[in-house]
Amino acid sequence: MSRRARIAVIGVGNEFRRDDGVGWAVIDRLRARELPADAVLATCDGDPGRLIGLWEGARLAVVVDAAHSHPGSPGRVHRLALDAGLLPPPSATSSHGLGLGEAVELARVLGLLPERLIVYAVEGADSDYGTGLSPAVAAAVAPLAEAVEAELTPYLTSRERT
Repeated sequence: MSRRARIAVIGVGNEFRRDDGVGWAVIDRLRARELPADAVLATCDGDPGRLIGLWEGARLAVVVDAAHSHPGSPGRVHRLALDAGLLPPPSATSSHGLGLGEAVELARVLGLLPERLIVYAVEGADSDYGTGLSPAVAAAVAPLAEAVEAELTPYLTSRERT
């Protein structure tokens, strides 16, 4: 009997740096929904080692992170899909010193990439200290949570779909 595919959904960021907490906000919203039993919801500060540990062994990993873009459009969401172990160059950069790109490259070298990696990067307006998302980023949370949930559908077994 084969084991069900593991799904990892990871919100990256810092909930005490305003818009940098968008990944955490999406995870909070997803926790209120009924997701597949093998979907693991987690938050992470963006450390490459922790990210790799969260998605290791996953068939699908979906990562939600804040991004900086110049010029920016706060609340705009970028979707990137891992293809053959390489992330396409983003039009926005991570809000963390060591970013997702470094985690992907390290995981690729170590053979620890998930089978499929989807990244949602949300352009932020405010990364100052404090809590609460800017209005534009807050408005992106609900539709983004729905998009993340839709990413999981093809990975559900027929038994889970009924």
